[in-house]
Amino acid sequence: MSANRLFLQSPLAVGFARLGFGSLPLERLKSRYGNAAQGSRYVEIDGFNVHYRDEGSRDKPALVLIHGVVASLHTWDGWVQAFTPHYRIIRFDVPGFGLTGPARDGVYSVERMMDVFGQLLDYLQVDKAHVAGNSLGGYIAWNFALTQPQRVGKLVLIDPAGYPMHKVPWMIAAAALPGATVAMPMWMPRALIAQGIKEVYGEPGRIKPGVVDRYYDLSRRPGNRRGMMDIFRVLLKVNKEELHTTPERVALIKVPTLLMWGDRDRWISPRHVPLWQRDLPGIQVKVYPGVGHIPMEEIPEQSAADAMKFLLG
Repeated sequence: MSANRLFLQSPLAVGFARLGFGSLPLERLKSRYGNAAQGSRYVEIDGFNVHYRDEGSRDKPALVLIHGVVASLHTWDGWVQAFTPHYRIIRFDVPGFGLTGPARDGVYSVERMMDVFGQLLDYLQVDKAHVAGNSLGGYIAWNFALTQPQRVGKLVLIDPAGYPMHKVPWMIAAAALPGATVAMPMWMPRALIAQGIKEVYGEPGRIKPGVVDRYYDLSRRPGNRRGMMDIFRVLLKVNKEELHTTPERVALIKVPTLLMWGDRDRWISPRHVPLWQRDLPGIQVKVYPGVGHIPMEEIPEQSAADAMKFLLG
């Protein structure tokens, strides 16, 4: 037995792991959160081994679901059962998160994420799909609809990034601190992840058993914590230098769009809702009292029913 393996099995190593130091073995994570029996598949795209699921009948219209920062395709679990009778559901772990994991070259950009998304559609032979996105996933979704409108039917944006954030979420802002890209990849305790999840729920009592463990475990995929810090730095730069052009760009969206927002969102302010209504006349809006940043996870039945009504209508 090698010295490294002996150390990993030692009480000291186990103690460090429990405190949040280090990574978890990728194969163990795949077995728990991304195995074939659960419908998980993998494909190499632009240096990423993209984790995705393709559920429902291929004879149905396609609906792609794109999650936000720190999350994974599992955030949509509550929608899948409602939508599979009517749609072919495609969801994937956005580069840098979940089981897809970090960029091998350490390079991240929204443009690259959109390109990975487009190549995944090509691989799955999907010419056109409805697209739903939350947070960063919402930003990817509406920018994809701008650059490739011929590939998007309808757009569902759930607490999407887009307009400048004057108060950036602390977890993202922390990436700008000196040494963060060194310290955070080495140590990120479960309590920190748990606090972040409580903040994105309007009512923490709605957090289901196992959710915190899933977020925490997937944050410990090899390379994810460093990738997370790199992505956060990209988002800080985009927020500072690029989002001032959002009004002009949003006005160019041509596909029917539904905006869904939790009025207790602590990460992206509900004050953005009137900005969307100003710049995209005709947008449909649904605001949820007492709900936070991820309505599709916090109130899956109600949010799925509202999205279904919009898509089928």
